[in-house]
Amino acid sequence: MADQVVHAGKFKRVHVIINPASGQDAPVLNVLNRVFKDTGIEWDVSITKAAGDARRLAQQAVTNGAEVVAVYGGDGSVAEAASGLIGAAIPLAILPGGTGNVTAAGLGIPRNLTEACALLCTAAVGIRPIDMGQVGERYFLLRVSVGLEADVVEGADRELKDRFGPLAYMLSALQALSNPQLARYQLTLDGREVETAGLVCMIANSGYLGRVGVSLAPGIDVSDGLLDVVIIARSDLGALLSLLASAMAGNENAEALQHWQAREISVVADPPQTVQADGEIIGKSPVQAQILPGAIRVVLPEFAAEA
Repeated sequence: MADQVVHAGKFKRVHVIINPASGQDAPVLNVLNRVFKDTGIEWDVSITKAAGDARRLAQQAVTNGAEVVAVYGGDGSVAEAASGLIGAAIPLAILPGGTGNVTAAGLGIPRNLTEACALLCTAAVGIRPIDMGQVGERYFLLRVSVGLEADVVEGADRELKDRFGPLAYMLSALQALSNPQLARYQLTLDGREVETAGLVCMIANSGYLGRVGVSLAPGIDVSDGLLDVVIIARSDLGALLSLLASAMAGNENAEALQHWQAREISVVADPPQTVQADGEIIGKSPVQAQILPGAIRVVLPEFAAEA
């Protein structure tokens, strides 16, 4: 687990990347202006219009001398902006603005936009190095999923999220669970071959599930230099409820869940299944992933709990 360091002194140059299609209808510029006013912080804003913009804008901000890059958006926008900072000394500040905001919550970042912005104005904040995963040319902070979870993400489209907010994922999950599809998974874990069957295969960098104290499996850490492969092995609702209860209790349910760790992973599904990464559909299996240890640095409350 990587140590958190403290940034002494306020940031002087902040670049904010805003995804206008994020799940929350909030007066973002008004909040930024109110929080940064009279602080001496020089701040600029750029707006994303298409996939790939957040990464490009983050890279440009570094080139232009920003001391910190902040991103307002959901988990997908956060991961994309983070990918533009890989290997850079410039930290990422997360301003929760999406439907789920799981990344921010898992790192102890305030869900309230004003409080998250105010972190950039304090004299001392935490800066923690964390890992990222890579799938092809895509990067992720949370996890890549093959199967049921990807079907849920696909079903919770923008129209549904705009109408129902976080409830959109529950409605999509109920639809996906009405006809769950088992698949055979052929895994390669750092060269070791494993074959099994399941409802969903997840390649996780973070185990956080969006609720305080609830993790996908014990021991998953965003700073351990490893990816965690988790397969839910049974397709009945009872098994899923048992898994959730075990997660809330901090235990691992061996009957419902299989768990491995590796640095390089490939997954072949039979039949082929939909793949999502941090809330964005990226195609169909097969999928190959690897860990990038300590890839980025993230701004946190000074004494935020470890994710």
